Amino acid sequence: MRSFSGASMRPDDGDAFRQALRLAQGHTDLPVVFGGPVRGDVLNLTQLIGVRTAGLRGLTVNPAAGLGGQVMVRRRPAAVTDYKSADSITHDYDGPVLAEGIRSIVAVPVVVSGAVRGVLYGASRDSLPLGERATDAVVGASRRLAHELATRDEVDRRLKLQQAAETDPFCPKARIGMEEVRELHAELRVIAQAVHEDALRDRLLDASRRLAALSMAPEPEQSSPLAPREIDVLAQVALGCSNVEAGARLSLRPETVKAYLRSAMRKLDVHTRFEAVVAARRHGLLP
Repeated sequence: MRSFSGASMRPDDGDAFRQALRLAQGHTDLPVVFGGPVRGDVLNLTQLIGVRTAGLRGLTVNPAAGLGGQVMVRRRPAAVTDYKSADSITHDYDGPVLAEGIRSIVAVPVVVSGAVRGVLYGASRDSLPLGERATDAVVGASRRLAHELATRDEVDRRLKLQQAAETDPFCPKARIGMEEVRELHAELRVIAQAVHEDALRDRLLDASRRLAALSMAPEPEQSSPLAPREIDVLAQVALGCSNVEAGARLSLRPETVKAYLRSAMRKLDVHTRFEAVVAARRHGLLP
């Protein structure tokens, strides 16, 4: 079940951790994958797939303790082939790990903006070392998870900025010039394309529409005459971007950007890029 936390309606990050673990397991034959977020200075193992016992569930791992704690401190992956006899780690958690029958294990930190936000593990009950394929799968899942968390952080930051401007528009810290509003509107629509959670993406697009409503347009149209991608393109054009620059920002080819522009101009009954931006603002689609 998808859950949300905080005023920003941010989805529970536990879902993102579980998705990352399933991704790692799906690319390998790892029988056990688990992990969780770092809260404060402590790692919390909240997501487990393939376990046979309850010993690891809810376990807290301290910095430098065990394999996960070592990874938290060093901020790079680490592995042991035979956990029981490994002399490169402390053995604070031998009870739950050995009860699970784990022998070969790799731990990978989830690093966002230089901070460890969680750790992902891949493990086997065999004595054979985990191969490069298994390790690469966990590393790849960690990188994708880090990108997802960074995107969610940025969305939260920008929504808070917008909410501050709406609730206290005369506060110096909340004042936003119209050019910055337009840049923020365009960037919110770009970020929305990288968000995988439907509810969060809808929230982000709604935020962009609310920003557009801050413009001087008299009354926004009840229904948009433009498709979402046409608005995305016009938002970049409004910042002065060329077709190539808009395409790079939106992950579109210049020819595709041009096609969206032509379509938008036809729907708005205008003949130039500038007129299209003006008309879109008049409709309340751009700030």
